[in-house]
Amino acid sequence: MPAVGLLRATRAMLALMVVVLVSSACAGGGSPSGGGPAPTELRLAIGGESEEGYDPTLGWGRYGSPLFQSTLLTRDADLNIVNDLATGYTVSPDGLVWTVDVRGDARFTDGSPVTAQDVAYSFTAASRSGGLTDVTVLREAVAIDGDTVELRLIRPQSTFVNRLVSLGIVPQHAHGPDYARNPVGSGPFRFVQWDQGQQLIVERNDDYYGTKPAFERIVFVFTGEDATMASASAGQVDMAAVPSSLATATVAGMRLVPVTSVDNRGIMFPTVPDTGRTTADGQPIGNNVTADLAIRRAVNYAIDRQALVDGVLEGYGSPATGPVDGLPWYEPRSAITGYDPARASAILDTAGWADTDGDGIRERGGVRAAFSLLYPAEDTLRQGLALSAADMLRPVGIEVVTNGVSWDVIDSRLHADAVLFGWGSHDPTEMYNLYSSKQAGIEYWNPGFYANASVDANLDAALGATDPQAAMAFWKAAQLDANGQGFGPAGDAAWAWLVNLQHTYYVDECLDIGKPQIEPHGHGWPITAGITGWRWTC
Repeated sequence: MPAVGLLRATRAMLALMVVVLVSSACAGGGSPSGGGPAPTELRLAIGGESEEGYDPTLGWGRYGSPLFQSTLLTRDADLNIVNDLATGYTVSPDGLVWTVDVRGDARFTDGSPVTAQDVAYSFTAASRSGGLTDVTVLREAVAIDGDTVELRLIRPQSTFVNRLVSLGIVPQHAHGPDYARNPVGSGPFRFVQWDQGQQLIVERNDDYYGTKPAFERIVFVFTGEDATMASASAGQVDMAAVPSSLATATVAGMRLVPVTSVDNRGIMFPTVPDTGRTTADGQPIGNNVTADLAIRRAVNYAIDRQALVDGVLEGYGSPATGPVDGLPWYEPRSAITGYDPARASAILDTAGWADTDGDGIRERGGVRAAFSLLYPAEDTLRQGLALSAADMLRPVGIEVVTNGVSWDVIDSRLHADAVLFGWGSHDPTEMYNLYSSKQAGIEYWNPGFYANASVDANLDAALGATDPQAAMAFWKAAQLDANGQGFGPAGDAAWAWLVNLQHTYYVDECLDIGKPQIEPHGHGWPITAGITGWRWTC
């Protein structure tokens, strides 16, 4: 049986087992919501526990609302950037000074006012922390007066506005060593209690300057996939995030809400040959098979992405052609669309890859068209994608050896083996990080050591532009320019992007969550971006 078919059959069996489990749970006293007074508390099983705590200067909130903290700007349901803690901002003509006016009626949950000095401190702390919120372009942040701050940059950066959207503001006087475990902020909720690995409890901040949440208390329950599903079916939670493989069951009292996302999965290729080179800490660099453009292009043509969506994602997603599909800076000409194994075979034939020994796998110059594909062993979705992709590539003569391993192993091999990664952001800076040669080998950025001078020039121009429209043109040209140069599949095919996910949630039929945003990669709680507008309707 093909890999996709086998996976679907296996998941159907698992889904049946879950239905039996949750039916037993319901028989034990669980019941769906409905009738009676509206609850004052919501229980959400939506994952996203931050093991490092809840300090935005270290990265908390970068993939969604920081919840406890305010941000200067925010995105509405249509991803338009609107004011939050800021009442407005301006950018100097040279792009080096961002002047932000801060509202005067915001207070932290300890009662102290939010000032421009707190904003300046938050950006300074984030720039010095080395955390996951990248504010390295900041030269200094200066409070001009009580409600005006200047953010002065080392160089222009067109995407700096996203730091104003994602960086939560912390109080300078209360930002100590234990802040991540006891955060103080000015957001719509205040922190109450965190039982690590079990639950997080927050309460409504009645001093919040914006729309007050309808619910007095939110409990985030941290459970595994099957336990989350059982809790939903037993009526023990009001919202449950589940993988698409479990989104086929009917849960009494709840509706399934699929949310479009830019959360993608793709195969990263080492794009340089193995010459024995290593990183400073001894990690090998290069792969003699995936360094060949013909192999990478053939992989892109030979994978049936719609079959992956239907079979692995249970239909909850879409085929992916790049890292920013559907976003304003996406260049559709860069895509390889459709499923064309004959084209893949022709590309390999032309490049001299041939099955000379009759074992079904091509060779060239004594090198087999074979490579390893690593994925995190605990991730069943990436496992399904890896196995199915390998199954699709063998008929064109490419052997893919899939390996589910720990992140420690991935960290030691990600410059020499293909890896099934997941990305997705509202910020085009992610494109720069994945494909700029300046980022090669830094953390998880550009692990394949991809380099193209034309792409670098366009990425640098996009990042440094002071005109947003000019930046947009450069982002698109980096994917594919007028000369056919680009990192996309129709250019250098540095990755084989596979699917874009829909995030799937079971939601109590009485809970109105409004219009969800198109969500980024699934860290944190992106579904809570509109939580102040959630209402009980029964």
